[in-house]
Amino acid sequence: MGLRMRVHDREPIAAAMRRFKKLIERSGMKKELRAHEYYEKPCEERSRKERNRANVIRKAALGRPPKERKAF
Repeated sequence: MGLRMRVHDREPIAAAMRRFKKLIERSGMKKELRAHEYYEKPCEERSRKERNRANVIRKAALGRPPKERKAF
């Protein structure tokens, strides 16, 4: 997936970097990079997902609203 960002004339570098970081985060690339930062064995991935699922069920039983996810 190729992302393009045009830097405007006379735009400060700091502002361009902020826009770039937002673009990366909105595209989901940052989440993808973090997920592949290190190798996770399939059994570890299954147990992590199962723990997360159990936490969501437990929090729902306690009456706390689940954490909202962004639809980006």
